[in-house]
Amino acid sequence: MLQVQFIREHKEAVLEGLKKRNFQEAEVLVEKVLTTDENRRATQVFLDDILAESNKLSKEIGGLFKSGEVQKATLLKQKTTALKEQSKELSEKLSGFSDALQNLLYQIPNIPHSSVKEGNSDEDNEIVFSEGNIPNLAKDALPHWELAKKYDIIDFELGTKITGAGFPVYKGKGARLQRALINYFLDKNIAAGYKEYQVPHLVNAASATATGQLPDKEGQMYHAALDDLYLIPTAEVPITNMFRDNLLQESDFPITATGYTPCFRREAGSYGAHVRGLNRLHQFDKVEIVRIEHPKNSYNALNDMVEHIKGILRELKLPYRILRLCGGDTGFTSALTFDFELFSTAQNRWLEISSASNFETFQANRLKLRFKNSDGKSELAHTLNGSSLALPRVLAGILENYQTENGIKIPDVLVPYCGFEYIN
Repeated sequence: MLQVQFIREHKEAVLEGLKKRNFQEAEVLVEKVLTTDENRRATQVFLDDILAESNKLSKEIGGLFKSGEVQKATLLKQKTTALKEQSKELSEKLSGFSDALQNLLYQIPNIPHSSVKEGNSDEDNEIVFSEGNIPNLAKDALPHWELAKKYDIIDFELGTKITGAGFPVYKGKGARLQRALINYFLDKNIAAGYKEYQVPHLVNAASATATGQLPDKEGQMYHAALDDLYLIPTAEVPITNMFRDNLLQESDFPITATGYTPCFRREAGSYGAHVRGLNRLHQFDKVEIVRIEHPKNSYNALNDMVEHIKGILRELKLPYRILRLCGGDTGFTSALTFDFELFSTAQNRWLEISSASNFETFQANRLKLRFKNSDGKSELAHTLNGSSLALPRVLAGILENYQTENGIKIPDVLVPYCGFEYIN
């Protein structure tokens, strides 16, 4: 969430930044924010004056009673009663302005970083890096959903029977490969200095609001209405919320965390051939990395995260590319996002497998996550997160790109985790 003071002091810069996102409601919402904030501040000043006068009169009343001037004291007491009624009305009015201001701020996305280009969709994203060789597969190479059936390692129909579409069942070596990837990703993250956490898979509304899932994406989250809890779309939500309402010291930076969780996404409106098999699921596994950083170091940290993810993909020997997202494709809460895509040779298309994002102070403002700077003043921290990695499409890429006439070869780095070299 943007800070109202920042909007007030940098109105044109805010509008210019939101223009990169092609955010049509920018001018209307910004004007509403400024007007509501002006009314809120004026009401606060008026209320403060009345409370100050009421306190002053209360002291005078005490003195008058002590000196025996009961009549004067009674008159002043009547005046303070009227002031209390007025202050009550103003407090309610102030609360209304504050709530309205908060709701307006919730509707405004983050300001993109200066390196982010204008754009409307993923077609406007910039390819900033690519690496790896695309394998030459046999003419009869199969997409992963057919390989899964051929080798009996993932059962999509069984998952549909148990729950519904988008909830696959992993079997035998498919389940072991899935578990191997989770352990491998966690080990890589821990070796890079990330502390592992096991976190809840449901969060309350306050947590979902703090990281930006509410009120923007409630339609994409599974909601346990009876308990008012939400199934997490990513480990980012519970991990980042561990630091909600914290006041840090500069010496606490950097805070680095990693965790494995299942992820739950309704993916409402997602249909078509591009969502077949593991390409888009309602439940999937992911290992996440999260960083809490000093504002001066957050973009160095983002670069470190990108390099870390690159290192994992190099070890897996999967062809991949990195895209800097344009304004129109950048997530609501992010200032700068790099997407990683691997090439699925059997599908002849790129599949997104990771995002690494810097949210700057946008989440921290909602989280009330601050630190004391060298001057002893309170300042908002920067938050970052990345997938390291999301499993379904990595698994799909391995199955498709590593298929041979002898079966599916397991990447060398995963063999110690799997305990086998081939799926056949």
